[in-house]
Amino acid sequence: MNEEIKDEMNTNENSNETPEQEPELEESNADKQKIEELERERDAWKDKFLRKAAEFENYKKRVENDQIALVTYAAESFIKKILPVVDDFERSLQHIDDAQDIDNIKKGIELIYNKLMKFLEEQGVTKIESIGKPFDVHFHEAVMQKEDVSVPPHTVLDELEKGYMLKDKVIRFAKVIVSSDN
Repeated sequence: MNEEIKDEMNTNENSNETPEQEPELEESNADKQKIEELERERDAWKDKFLRKAAEFENYKKRVENDQIALVTYAAESFIKKILPVVDDFERSLQHIDDAQDIDNIKKGIELIYNKLMKFLEEQGVTKIESIGKPFDVHFHEAVMQKEDVSVPPHTVLDELEKGYMLKDKVIRFAKVIVSSDN
């Protein structure tokens, strides 16, 4: 009888092992498939990330090159527009020795000056009018003071160097002589 019980126990043990192993195999196959699927998904995301990183690096380089070109050639359109004034000066200099009349030379220089000033105005450059106006630190740089009883104190008497604005920004302060307090 003991042998029968032992055989039965062995049979039960063997029969218990087989059903337990089969689900483990099935689970391990399902796990392997899931792992493989996740690895493919990971690889796809990694590939996407690397491509986007490369695209971003290319974009950065392109923007950097564009900025360098912008800074390097920023003045190009301005220079192209001012070259006709340079041409006028060169023509005047070529013929200055042949000129007999000083008035013609003066008129030629005035024409070139007016052409240059018109061009600057088109670009938004304006002169700062100073003489006779109250001294203003936002537009003027006082170089010296002078007594003058005919005007109120701190009035601009003379302009040593013109000031200029580009649109609403002072690009060069006017250097002026200002009346003193008396």
